[in-house]
Amino acid sequence: MEFQAVNVLDATSLISTFGLIGILAIIFAETGLLVGFFFPGDSMLFLAGVAASSSADEIVGTSISLPWLLVGAPLCAIAGAQFGHFLGARYGTKMFSKPDSKLFKTEYVTKAEQYFEKFGPAKAVLLARFIPIVRTFLNPVAGVLEMPARTFFLWNVIGGLVWTDGIILLGYKLGDTIGSSIDKYLLPGVFVIVLISVLPIIIEVVRSKREAKREAASSGN
Repeated sequence: MEFQAVNVLDATSLISTFGLIGILAIIFAETGLLVGFFFPGDSMLFLAGVAASSSADEIVGTSISLPWLLVGAPLCAIAGAQFGHFLGARYGTKMFSKPDSKLFKTEYVTKAEQYFEKFGPAKAVLLARFIPIVRTFLNPVAGVLEMPARTFFLWNVIGGLVWTDGIILLGYKLGDTIGSSIDKYLLPGVFVIVLISVLPIIIEVVRSKREAKREAASSGN
C-alpha cells in the first residue's frame, strides 16, 4: 500500500484522508486543545459541507453524511470549548506560563484576553468562534478569568451551533446548487469564509487606530 502524506494545513487533504471522524476530532482539538489552533477550521467546515453535497466525490474525493455532520460538528465544538474552559478554571495561569515556542505564543493569550475584556464574556465567547486562534485560546482564558460555567455553557452552545452548522450548510448549499461548476467557485468561497473569519480582527485594528489617533489629538490640544 502506497503511503500518502497528509497536509494538516490543507482542509481537502484532511477531509479526503480522515473523513467524518477526522473532521470531528480536528474541531475538538481546535476549540479545546491549545495545540490545535493551526488547523484550518473555517475552510474545513465549508469543504465538509461540500463533501456532503452532490459534488462531494468530484471536489473533495469522498462523501460525508450531512446529518452526522450537522449533529457531530457542533457537539465536538461545544465539548472542545467546555474542555478548554475546564482546563483554564482548573489549572489557571500555569497553563500560560510556558515561554514562547514555534507553536505557542503568549500574544495569542493576550489577544484572547483583550477580546474578553472589550466585548464582555458572553459576546466574546460567541464572536471568538469566527476568529482563528482566538477561538482556541479564549476558552481557557474564560476559565482563568472565572467566567461562570453556566454562562459560558449557554454562549458556548449558541456559538458552536452557529459557527459549525452555519458554515457547513453554506458549503452544502453551494455544492448542491452549483454542482459540477463548483470548482470555479471553490477557492472564492473558501476565501470568503476566511475573510469573514478575520473580518472582526480587521475591524478591531481599524477601530484601535482611530481611537489612538483621537487620543493623540486630544492630548495635543
